[in-house]
Amino acid sequence: MTDDQKSSCHKIIHTASAAAAAAASGMAQLPGSDNAVIVPIQVTMIVSLGKVFGKSITKSLATSLLASAGASVGGRMLSQVLVGWIPFFGNTVNATTAAGVTESIGWWIADYFDKDLDESR
Repeated sequence: MTDDQKSSCHKIIHTASAAAAAAASGMAQLPGSDNAVIVPIQVTMIVSLGKVFGKSITKSLATSLLASAGASVGGRMLSQVLVGWIPFFGNTVNATTAAGVTESIGWWIADYFDKDLDESR
């Protein structure tokens, strides 16, 4: 990954993580309700990361890639059920977990696209 690609990925991933955290924080008391907002944020992040690596990623493919990272989403749901209903604490845990999951997915996808690009050369 070039320095320019890494810088672009950094901006895209951190912006998506911040947006996911904001959505998750505001909806913590309703477990699962933030998925309707967070999934489109993550799909947009994946499409944007594809552009960094010169790949044309459809929303359908981005959704499939996101689904393959789905195990981490299960952990986020568990944290919502266990502590999400507690005012302030639940909001903080939910926001932190959503940001962390989005960040992890973003760097996993960026690495995947970079390795795929290396193999095609």
